[in-house]
Amino acid sequence: MTANSLQELYVEQLQDLYSAEEQIIKALPKMIEAAQSDELRSALKEHLEVTRKQASRVETICQELGEDAQNEKCKGMEGVLKEGSDLLKEVSKEVRDAAIIAAAQRVEHYEMAGYGTARTYATLLGFADAASMLEQTLEEEKEADQTLSELAEELNVEALKAGENTEEQEAEQGRNWGPRAKKSVARGKRAA
Repeated sequence: MTANSLQELYVEQLQDLYSAEEQIIKALPKMIEAAQSDELRSALKEHLEVTRKQASRVETICQELGEDAQNEKCKGMEGVLKEGSDLLKEVSKEVRDAAIIAAAQRVEHYEMAGYGTARTYATLLGFADAASMLEQTLEEEKEADQTLSELAEELNVEALKAGENTEEQEAEQGRNWGPRAKKSVARGKRAA
């Protein structure tokens, strides 16, 4: 779609946000399942419910404009979610929660940028009710980001300690092995 006016650009942004929310709704259950911390799992479950409401709000705004919310594919969110999914496959269980928070905060920041822009467009175009709904969603995204930051303070430290313990264990095992085993491990690390 080629946007020739601010209103057309606004609609395109709304459709992009709706697509982003739908993608997040599909991705969050996987993150919830992968999370080890009860607090993180709870925060993600709560945000899943909030995300469903946010998608519904965007759909309502589109309907009031006589537009279909499902007309645009958010390639940006698709990329952010894929990057997060790939990251989770590459990390050990000791740092998984820290990786989930990192991925989730990227999602939140992407959404904050989108909702801030859409709210500004709605205000400029005189759609006060829509601007209010978009502002509400923007505040919810900020709250989710703040919750993740607070969880990160604890979970990142746990990941750091777990990593230090793992390194100490590997070093201890190395001291207990003979020279032949150490060479074998070293060759294995170079091959990987």
